[in-house]
Amino acid sequence: LFKFPVNISILIVVVVIFLLVLHHNLLGLSDFLKRELSDSSPLGLQPIDFIPAIPQRLTDGRNDKEISVVIAASDERLGGAIAAMNSIYQNTRSNVVFYIVTLNDTVDHLRLWLTNTALKNLKYRILHFDPRVLEGKVQVASGKADTLKPLTFARFYLPDLVPHAEKAIYVDDDIIVQDDILELYNTPLKPGHAAAFSDDCDSTTNKFAVHGAGNQYNYIGFLDYKKETIRKLAMKASTCSFNPGVFVANLTEWKLQNITKQLEKWMALNVAEELYSRTLAGSITTPPLLIVFYKQHSSIDPMWNVRHLGSSAGKRYSPQFVKAAKLLHWNGHFKPWGRTASYTEVWEKWYIPDPTGKFSLLRRHSKAYEAK
Repeated sequence: LFKFPVNISILIVVVVIFLLVLHHNLLGLSDFLKRELSDSSPLGLQPIDFIPAIPQRLTDGRNDKEISVVIAASDERLGGAIAAMNSIYQNTRSNVVFYIVTLNDTVDHLRLWLTNTALKNLKYRILHFDPRVLEGKVQVASGKADTLKPLTFARFYLPDLVPHAEKAIYVDDDIIVQDDILELYNTPLKPGHAAAFSDDCDSTTNKFAVHGAGNQYNYIGFLDYKKETIRKLAMKASTCSFNPGVFVANLTEWKLQNITKQLEKWMALNVAEELYSRTLAGSITTPPLLIVFYKQHSSIDPMWNVRHLGSSAGKRYSPQFVKAAKLLHWNGHFKPWGRTASYTEVWEKWYIPDPTGKFSLLRRHSKAYEAK
């Protein structure tokens, strides 16, 4: 007579436990499906790869807001991109997602380097850049087609690369970050400005430069003021130029102003009229940016783009200033992974050896060539 109520009680307990376990599993499945849906959304120029999850031990204390960092990665400079990403990731607790723009023949090498080293926990997307978008927009000298570096133009197409972000950071592959990238991301942009750059004649960088270690640049160094099309723009030739190797972009404003189309317009005009200077610049990516952003850009803290470390093999800055810099930039011919450059020991600190050995071989050949 007393067993029946007891059996009912046990059955009720079992049912309750079963329902609790089922509820917990359904919640876990729901979260999993949400992550899968959010990570598989189509992205820009042919997304190739994405590592969506970071172990919990690494996410503790990190900010949830995504910081989009765009970087180009060509095969012959892949070690530079690896060191740059490593320095950014190790110096922040923010939720950084790298948008790595590359060509198809580099994808396998890049993926191996990311998944078989200490960078295996990075969040990233690999995007294929189609060089055909540059047809009719880039003038290549006869017999020098191999000198065209299509990935240098990836920065022109930021909204296509990071279509869902309101803001993004672009960095060249020859940089090392020594502070929290969140500070750069939070650079205030004035209303109506689509980007913030560091001026080439900023006082902070020159204040600590070794005397006689280089020259400043202005618009006449990049644009041919003998051409009527340039003169009609009424841009002062003495205007300080800016460096587009590191910048913060307001992608909402970029799209509203159709910046990409404006850049493409000036690229095509240069093909027809040869508007770029042949003197100081030596750059085919900077002039269109200088035109489109003339007096229409904000400024980043110059300590976030301490550059010209690759301009010569000599020491341009004091060791104290290099240590205080938030971002070091080896723009110029002397790269820390190849030719003899200044402060290569800083770069080596963040470099992760190539598991395939391919990049290490390129470095040895480059250094051997430089020694001759």
